[in-house]
Amino acid sequence: MIIVKLVETPEELDMAHKIRKEVFVIEQNCPEDIEWEFEEESHHYIAIKDDSIIGTARWRATDKGYKLERFAVTKAFRNQQVGESLLKRIIADVPNDEKPVYLHAQLAAKNFYLRHGLKPKGEHFWEGGIEHVKMYVR
Repeated sequence: MIIVKLVETPEELDMAHKIRKEVFVIEQNCPEDIEWEFEEESHHYIAIKDDSIIGTARWRATDKGYKLERFAVTKAFRNQQVGESLLKRIIADVPNDEKPVYLHAQLAAKNFYLRHGLKPKGEHFWEGGIEHVKMYVR
């Protein structure tokens, strides 16, 4: 069973950061300086299975609505519904008001988000050296 919870301790946040560094900086070669933007104003989550932290994501308020970000799952647990569990929990926790809920999806993850009801809008763009598309929950 996968448990998704809000980060509560510095140790949990450190583990989330380790996963993000592994996935984005090392695997995907994203620039490290942009990986750590907006940390303080973000709501960080971790996914846990068998007492191990195996995934992470976050959301934050922006001038355009609520942005879901930094979905990362360790290699050994990909394609095991960890990303889905993180996405569902975060969508449930984002304030339910008139503001849009959106994310910048890597093209490799676009179909995952489509399967979960997100809608693409606009042209593709490059961010951190990776092609993305903006997608909306609402």
